[in-house]
Amino acid sequence: MGLLKKNKKKKPLKIHGSASVGEQSPYRPQEVVKHPPCIKTCPSGNDIRGWLTTIAQREKLGLSLEEACDQAWALEMETNPLPAIMGRVCPHPCESECNRTEKEGAVSINAVERFIGDHGLERDLKPPLLDGDGPRDEKIAVVGSGPSGLSCAYQLVRRGYQVTMFESLAKPGGMLRYGIPEYRLPREVIDAEYQRVFDLGVEFKSGVTVGKDIAFEDLRRDFAAVFVGIGAHQGRKLGCPGEDGSGVYTGTEFLRRANSGEVPTVGENVVVIGGGDTAIDAARVTLRLGHDAAGVSRRMGSQVTILYRRTREEMPAIAREIEEALEEDIQLEYLAAPARILRDEDGTVTGMLIQHMELGEPDSSGRRRPVPIEGKLTEIPCDTVITAVSQAPDTESLGAFNEKGWMEVDEWGRTGIDGVWSGGDNVNLGLATISVGQGRLAALSMHAALRGEAAIAETPGPEIGPDRIILDFYETQERAEQVVMPPAERLARPDAEIDPGIGIEAALAEAARCFSCGSCFGCERCWMYCTPSCFGKVAEPKLGAFLTIDMNTCNGCKKCAEECPCGFLEMV
Repeated sequence: MGLLKKNKKKKPLKIHGSASVGEQSPYRPQEVVKHPPCIKTCPSGNDIRGWLTTIAQREKLGLSLEEACDQAWALEMETNPLPAIMGRVCPHPCESECNRTEKEGAVSINAVERFIGDHGLERDLKPPLLDGDGPRDEKIAVVGSGPSGLSCAYQLVRRGYQVTMFESLAKPGGMLRYGIPEYRLPREVIDAEYQRVFDLGVEFKSGVTVGKDIAFEDLRRDFAAVFVGIGAHQGRKLGCPGEDGSGVYTGTEFLRRANSGEVPTVGENVVVIGGGDTAIDAARVTLRLGHDAAGVSRRMGSQVTILYRRTREEMPAIAREIEEALEEDIQLEYLAAPARILRDEDGTVTGMLIQHMELGEPDSSGRRRPVPIEGKLTEIPCDTVITAVSQAPDTESLGAFNEKGWMEVDEWGRTGIDGVWSGGDNVNLGLATISVGQGRLAALSMHAALRGEAAIAETPGPEIGPDRIILDFYETQERAEQVVMPPAERLARPDAEIDPGIGIEAALAEAARCFSCGSCFGCERCWMYCTPSCFGKVAEPKLGAFLTIDMNTCNGCKKCAEECPCGFLEMV
């Protein structure tokens, strides 16, 4: 196996009660739980292997399907209070490193996460408060109700703290509600998962802007600790001539209006600038504003075009979202950037002057830098422009930001300001799953500080890659792929969720595809291949613990470790 090491410090032992007496090998089997790549690459820190194998091994664990799904949900809720939401919007970086990619494809982890999250909502499951924690006297303020703030509040209220959450907008969710379209994330899902946390005791105050309605220093005075998670709701401008005036929206402004129930005014030719998720969402929402109940365009010649200054390969948007935009006849023009927004004498947008680009050397992001092609300009007609090139926090009302407009934090979310922690997009633009993880770590750090203790980093076991997995042991089974509504139906039902999920049978099959990398799943190969009968079956197995080892009978043949398909056993 490549990792079987001889321990020369051990003295040879004698075998008694066998046909012959001889020296015993110094090798001994050892159960070593490994750190699988799915967990390593999950920014939220979810025990992905744990909830997949809880479902997959339910019969061995003596669980009914419902009990297994309940336990899987509880495992997920240890680190992520929003499984149904994240199961819909997370771009699942965990899947890119899944060891099963070496066989026939990664486990559809995100699809199973959604299944687990929806199961929790359907069953109206409630997360328990932590035993022995609270109630406590300390009051904690959380500024902002996005995923980082909600994650922080959840972990604190579970530990008995009195948490008050302040939100400047009318409803909770931050960019989950005001930045992601309803066809991707139904509002009833947001409402249900947030209410579940509020029911634990979080006091939610909407329409309160810290820095205007209440001073930030007052929060620091009145609360034992403060978490800042205000996100980055301010769209950055392009900085090109003609940008100021009617007919031009930032991507965040446009989506906030649309997701608040307004109907932003757009024309027949809309140009969206940018290559990220905000640009794709804005383009697709724009298209839905211009279709009737039959999915037919209300305007002759209605067109939405996305301009991106690099190529498709460099686009940071979720690949699946790009494909769906193309299916809806949204045009993507690559290697193109705005040079000037054209207006008539009345100030109405009439077109755009496009600067064509070519790719040069890689920049600090690792992507090839777009370089203008001198003299290559094109004028195109348009009447509405949506700029979705970047976002920034609103630093006008709330202080404590650095000169670049971001909160500076350490690995625990500590800002350097006494009693203040932070996380989410106001620290650095990133994924919602990153925000969830940052909120959790900040809560753990707060808890430790308030208890006069040091925050202790999690210490995972050794990592395990595909070289330690016996791929041929596992049956080939193609992964379940999510299927969305056809384009015409999507446009005919602009607010309907376009992805129905993979269904229970597919979700169970996907859970069963998990290799259980580095953790025993009760295959019993060690028990079957062990000639001296060192291994015994556990009467009441638990997750990752199905067998016992009697070292007194082991002859150090290594066969158990060599035959362990998931790389759990070592010989040391």
